[in-house]
Amino acid sequence: MSPLAALPAMLAAVTAEPAVEPLAQAATGGLVGSLSSYMVVSGVLFVLGVATILTRRNALYVLMGTELILNAANINFVAFARFGGHGIDGQMMALVVVMLAAAEAAVALAIVLRIFHDFGSIDITRTDSLRD
Repeated sequence: MSPLAALPAMLAAVTAEPAVEPLAQAATGGLVGSLSSYMVVSGVLFVLGVATILTRRNALYVLMGTELILNAANINFVAFARFGGHGIDGQMMALVVVMLAAAEAAVALAIVLRIFHDFGSIDITRTDSLRD
């Protein structure tokens, strides 16, 4: 049988309704759909964000580390809303964090551009002369 002849059967199998509800499937799916797997991913993102902020002197890397930390918080909000059964509060909070991150990125980019204009570099250690 040619691959094109088998395509309708494969599409039907993919688009078929699942026999189990998503939450029940997540509960029986082992680590793939559990709350602990979301917490592990969130923790890794948080640690990477903190490590980026503490080890880099470039302002853009510091901003990326901040975004990683905010994304870790978003994963926590959505995971607890999904597994806690408290409605869509977590998703709404994640939307607020995304809007806050967009505003933060706009303001931070303006600050980074100003630092580059004044110092010719985006190395944040060179901004110590602003204290004088």
